[in-house]
Amino acid sequence: MAFLGTAAPRVMACQKPLLPLCRATTRCYSSQSTHTTEKSVPYEKTLKQEDGISGPTKPLPKFADVVVIGGGSLGCQTLYHLCKLGMTNVVLLERDRLTAGTTWHTAGLLWQLRPSDTEVELLAHTRNVISSELEEETGLETGWIQNGGLFIASNKQRLDEYKRLMSVCKILIDFVFQLDLYGTLYVPKDGTMDPAGTCTTLSRAATARGATVIENCPVTGIQVKVDDLGIKRLKAVETAHGTIQTPCVVNCAGVWATKLGKMAGVNVPLIAMHHAYVVTERIEGIQNMPNVRDHDASVYLRLQGDALSVGGYEHNPIFWEDVSDRFAFSLFDLDWDVFMQHIDGAVNRVPALEQTGIKSTVCGPESFTADHKPLMGEAPEVRGFFLGCGFNSAGMMLGGGCGKELAHWIIHGRPEKDMYGYDIRYNTDYKYSEILGKEYTFDFPPHHDVIRDECLTCRNTVAVFDMSYFGKFYLNGPDAKKAADWLFTADVNKAPGSTVYTCMLNKRGGVESDLTVSRLEPSPAHLPLTPESNGEAYYLAIGGGVAQHNWSHIQAVLQDQGFRCTLIDHTEDMGMISIQGPKSRELLQEVLDSDLSSDAFPFSTHKIVNAAGHKVSPDFVRSGEFTLERMGVTYKATAHLKSPFDPENKRVKGIYG
Repeated sequence: MAFLGTAAPRVMACQKPLLPLCRATTRCYSSQSTHTTEKSVPYEKTLKQEDGISGPTKPLPKFADVVVIGGGSLGCQTLYHLCKLGMTNVVLLERDRLTAGTTWHTAGLLWQLRPSDTEVELLAHTRNVISSELEEETGLETGWIQNGGLFIASNKQRLDEYKRLMSVCKILIDFVFQLDLYGTLYVPKDGTMDPAGTCTTLSRAATARGATVIENCPVTGIQVKVDDLGIKRLKAVETAHGTIQTPCVVNCAGVWATKLGKMAGVNVPLIAMHHAYVVTERIEGIQNMPNVRDHDASVYLRLQGDALSVGGYEHNPIFWEDVSDRFAFSLFDLDWDVFMQHIDGAVNRVPALEQTGIKSTVCGPESFTADHKPLMGEAPEVRGFFLGCGFNSAGMMLGGGCGKELAHWIIHGRPEKDMYGYDIRYNTDYKYSEILGKEYTFDFPPHHDVIRDECLTCRNTVAVFDMSYFGKFYLNGPDAKKAADWLFTADVNKAPGSTVYTCMLNKRGGVESDLTVSRLEPSPAHLPLTPESNGEAYYLAIGGGVAQHNWSHIQAVLQDQGFRCTLIDHTEDMGMISIQGPKSRELLQEVLDSDLSSDAFPFSTHKIVNAAGHKVSPDFVRSGEFTLERMGVTYKATAHLKSPFDPENKRVKGIYG
């Protein structure tokens, strides 16, 4: 195994007397220091004193096609794959040394069991790059160890999940496991990566193909220009040692990605947290044991020679709010009160750990996102500013696959695989996702009966759906027809009043999304929010979950193709009600003063109709009877003309009496 000299070797800090991993003696681990105490690994000072490094390791070029910022797993993988796709004038800037910050202290686990086909493919590519491709290309070893992975299920539902992902393992390691297991799943090609060996080999392979890797060169600013069309585009990267003109920057700065984004006016929604593991003393008989993952206990066991690394995801993590620019190969003091949840889970799985000492602790920074998915792709605020960050401590295992997709994204305008869930333009309603997550099951969901009744009602009579969460855009201007022809697969240029269901194309001819496009009559604004149009104008209705993503895509197409038209977003200003079912026309005919017969209002058309029936007056509201339905239960309700709370609006004026 070759460990190459330009990356920091793995250093375990916080050497302590060997202490047993015993739940009965939890308090003996409590640190005397505060949560945010930082400690430097001695290697950091030694490196700079011995090497005498005070500036960049190489001269800065005047221009680069792409500048990758950050020399961790994602930065090195992205650089390598850009070169593999034929780019040579690419530069990687690292503020300290390769792997500094987050990557150097990672556990380096690679689990191939994931819930989506895309993620399985991403992980498989990482494994291929680390285990064989780089060694064949460079003759250097990355430090890959293939000892397999064992997933253990402590309840039936977890086992059902594993059964759907892969065949259940037939062989158990009886040394490790208690009898409260439902089953296990063994993945023989899982293993462990070495961050230093991996990143150094990637950088060697990239430089051999023409890339430039520059260490000890912090970025101090990002220059953004506004073109003739008012579009913000990347212009240059500033450092204390020179400026590199470039149309493209890739933000792979890990927990520092938010600060880097601010330099360009780009929001990077991630947060830094303390993330830790401990290394045990020697344990007899564990050599060649697979790595173990227990999702229910949120703990992992990683084979490290004749010892184990024990870690997991903390339920009550410590946030690193004041991210230091001087933090490179440093660690935090471990908070044992937070970490003991992993010890409890590990001892439950491996009783021998209860009397096993702790050799060292590792607690460093990791970046996490709200939906636990990475942030990738071109930022909507600035063209040419790409993200490859927020990997939730999975940057090593996802690095190869995501680095390849990010390189393809930069060169061709989109990734090869379906990376929608990682796309920075993806607008997620996290609260909605949290509620929906409670319904997830492999059996019928808790409210299956309610859903059944709704479906039958819609199929047999009529149902009203509130779809106001949909995106509602207007596309108009002199080149609106050209833009529509470029964007949509179907011919949307039917007679005014028509509505067409169509797919929307991406830059390489693939499908970006589906939506409905309504061609509007050329006329002055006939509704309060409808834009005035003397030429072609279209109304786009797009699924709410993809609205922001589609907005960014359409804007990028209009900018890149130079179409003279405007995209207007009225998503938050307009509601949307969908009436569906065989009796939908009957219901509409009762409330709208217009002919809604099939001849007058045929399928795939739209009508603009100020509603029939009673004028909605205060007396009309007071005379009505109202009900609300929640989860299949109907409740009587009262309609108020004003808010029953503070109806005179006094509180906002400071009147609380």
